[in-house]
Amino acid sequence: MMTSREKAMAIFEHRSKGEGVMWTGHPSNAAVPLFAQAYGIEPTREAIYSYLNDDCRWIVANSGWKHPEGKPFFDYSWGMEKSRNLSSEGCFANAEDPKELDAYPWPDVKYFDFTDVYEEIEKFSDKMVFTGIWTCFFHDVCDFLGMENYFIQMHENPALVEALTERIVDFYVEASDKFFAGLGDRADVMFFGNDLGTQRDLIISPDAFRKFILPSIKRLVAVGKKYNKKVMVHSCGSIYRIIPDLIEAGVDILHPLQAQAANMSADHLKQFKSDLAFVGGIDAQSFFVNATPDEVRAEVHRVKDILGPNIIISPSHEEILPNVPPANILAMAQASRE
Repeated sequence: MMTSREKAMAIFEHRSKGEGVMWTGHPSNAAVPLFAQAYGIEPTREAIYSYLNDDCRWIVANSGWKHPEGKPFFDYSWGMEKSRNLSSEGCFANAEDPKELDAYPWPDVKYFDFTDVYEEIEKFSDKMVFTGIWTCFFHDVCDFLGMENYFIQMHENPALVEALTERIVDFYVEASDKFFAGLGDRADVMFFGNDLGTQRDLIISPDAFRKFILPSIKRLVAVGKKYNKKVMVHSCGSIYRIIPDLIEAGVDILHPLQAQAANMSADHLKQFKSDLAFVGGIDAQSFFVNATPDEVRAEVHRVKDILGPNIIISPSHEEILPNVPPANILAMAQASRE
């Protein structure tokens, strides 16, 4: 009998015979006790995964960061007195010359120790483990510049944007290389992501994406390929217009297929099934919240018929909120294998 890891790898290598594979996603902290109560199990995510016979695990390598002073990778408010919020500008908001970036205390990968991460991955040798440094460089630039200012500077000071992005991604590339060099064959998939879409379209134009974002995605993909890993990229929202660019960059797997976003339904994405494998596809915005278990089963079968056998069934957003009925996630898990 094939293990979950073997079945998932067959999907990613486009040689699956239709074996059903499922990923629950990531139940939120508020959802975990509700699901545990409904299933009659211990209130932990791992207990939920075991109950559902989940084929996959997501183990983020960022926890290997062990700075002796407890500092994060990046301090977006470095040298600033004001407190930050989601809309505030960061410490490079008023920078004009890329040379101004030199004074910043850029992180050093010497503070990574992945021993605990490797040990956690080894616990799930029979599962398909998605892993790697979570390299959200697009969001990092947003925080350093301020989101609106970031998009303005793409036009007014592209040299600064490119230099800042390069500095950030230099760190992520070096950290990823260090992680995968030590990982060996413990896991098969490099997983990273940046949210580039809204409900209706891309956040930035395809041309801006190709100039400011795609080169960094290619650099990161190259690390995964160097160590013979499949590369899975996450982006919420409608990214339909840049999927061919991701394919050209070497991306193997697309996650999470936000089904209600423009042109992101299974019917729209089926044209890419010869070039990509998929993880996701079952709408988590409203369908999971309002559907009956029988409706969930029917939707799983519908999506599998369209995108199969190159899909791991999973919610269209990995964060499962407490408004999702536990019976519906159970129905998804069961139907994924039918």
